[in-house]
Amino acid sequence: MRGLDRLDHRVTRQAASYLLAYPDQALLGRVPTIRAALAEQRVTSMDAFLDDLESRSLRELERRYVDVFDLSKRHALYLSYWTDGDTRRRGEVLAGFKAAYRACGFVVDTSGELPDYLPMVLEFAAVADPVAGETLLREYRPSLELLRIGLEEDRTPYADVVAAVCATLPGPSPKDRAAVQAMVDSAPPTETVGLELVQLGPIGGYR
Repeated sequence: MRGLDRLDHRVTRQAASYLLAYPDQALLGRVPTIRAALAEQRVTSMDAFLDDLESRSLRELERRYVDVFDLSKRHALYLSYWTDGDTRRRGEVLAGFKAAYRACGFVVDTSGELPDYLPMVLEFAAVADPVAGETLLREYRPSLELLRIGLEEDRTPYADVVAAVCATLPGPSPKDRAAVQAMVDSAPPTETVGLELVQLGPIGGYR
């Protein structure tokens, strides 16, 4: 069962990596494969999103992606943005992501993105180094949950994808921002590098 759980997580994370990236024709071509892989692992939480994806034109999908992720900081896909914002410390945190990628022995092409870009982290966790990837996702669990909450509040289908990622991590997802803050407050310092900076302002308050 433990081996199946790990495989479930890898498949879910790889699927989410594709689905949270900017949509293109290649993504639309992958939808049947993604659907089949998730079905094989009995993961159904992204079915509605896949249905929605197939019902829209590429132009519609591109426009929606820009509206959801590029025009609203409430939905930032950069994990350290939620914890460090645009502070000087963020540079050190981003260097930590790069160090994790180098240590895995794989060549990671950032394609011009910052190394904490969620689709990149998810692919790293699914393909390159599941252990190191799991560590990064656990460290930045509060960032993931704040992203999920923002997407749910704004009723975007992308919420299902991020919720599926959160479900691959231990324990239930917090219900609201206060519960996310409680998660940060109760976590051992060694597992929450950089998260103390969330305390500087209202959690999830980026607009």
